[in-house]
Amino acid sequence: MPTLFNIFGLRGFFYSEEHTPIHVHIVDSDGRVKIQVSPEVELISNEGMKPRNVKRAMQLAKMYQEDIIAKWNEYHGQENQEN
Repeated sequence: MPTLFNIFGLRGFFYSEEHTPIHVHIVDSDGRVKIQVSPEVELISNEGMKPRNVKRAMQLAKMYQEDIIAKWNEYHGQENQEN
């Protein structure tokens, strides 16, 4: 499970056998969110993360959107690409 960032106590990653749409999982000490990053950034689910950190997670997903997509495509290869 490749870690993409670890900022403000929020760790962003994806699993090795993921599915589209391209998304990132972000966890903190309270819970986790799943955020779609392509074609646009959108919250998919929240499991216990407090609103303040959900907002931060969304900001990080937007800030690192291009990097997340590039890492996803590099890791998963051509058959699992979406842009």
